[in-house]
Amino acid sequence: MIVWNVNPEIFSINILGFDLAPRYYGLSFVLGFFLGEKYVSKYMLKKGFTKPEVSSLFTHMLLGCIIGARLGHCLFYEPAYYLSNPILILKVWQGGLASHGGFLGVMIGMLLFNRKNTKKIDYVWLLDVVAAPSLITGAYIRLGNLMNSEILGTPSDLPWAFVFKRVDNIPRHPTQLYEAFGFIVISLVVYYLYNRFHEVWPKGRFIGLILIAGMSWRFFVEFFKENQVAFEQGMMLNMGQVLSFLMVFLGLYWVFKKAK
Repeated sequence: MIVWNVNPEIFSINILGFDLAPRYYGLSFVLGFFLGEKYVSKYMLKKGFTKPEVSSLFTHMLLGCIIGARLGHCLFYEPAYYLSNPILILKVWQGGLASHGGFLGVMIGMLLFNRKNTKKIDYVWLLDVVAAPSLITGAYIRLGNLMNSEILGTPSDLPWAFVFKRVDNIPRHPTQLYEAFGFIVISLVVYYLYNRFHEVWPKGRFIGLILIAGMSWRFFVEFFKENQVAFEQGMMLNMGQVLSFLMVFLGLYWVFKKAK
């Protein structure tokens, strides 16, 4: 059993009467997108894009991720509450981000970038390039959830169970680590495949593999998680599993439909 009582704040200072307390969760977002940009830029520069254009792509992706994740949480998990209090949707700092919405937001952000950029490029090619780094960014964010002591697992008596002292004294599955580990492994495999076969495989296969494998792993890990909202108690599959199931089908489309 592992006792977990980490302060989610990296440090806390007061500047001119304002409290500044950056969190590991925010750092995980920044780190994921920073490393992703380093990886993607080498392929985009070969296609004739400039460094400012690559930065613009990642600005679109970051904004799409945050907006999509916020709307995903509000509409998928607590629609009645947020639709009756729409101004609260803007209060991202109060928590509530859904990774499925973030993934879709990234896709939409990339589409908007590609439409307004003068150097038109195959949208599916772009999706393939960012596929592996997008999922590994999801792994970093799950580590941020661990630092926040959130997205808790169900009670467990396994020797690696975590007791989240900031929440309760119950040993639980460390589902944040389960999910992060799976995402990292899947990302590294697809990263290897992309470097070997991106010039010969049909476009769409890499984003398809990320969606199929990544969301299947997410579907599996959900069995060890506590439900996030009350209405999930009566569901055979929770909302995370339903959304993962739909995204697996989107991945199958990219792999098989595009291959034809």
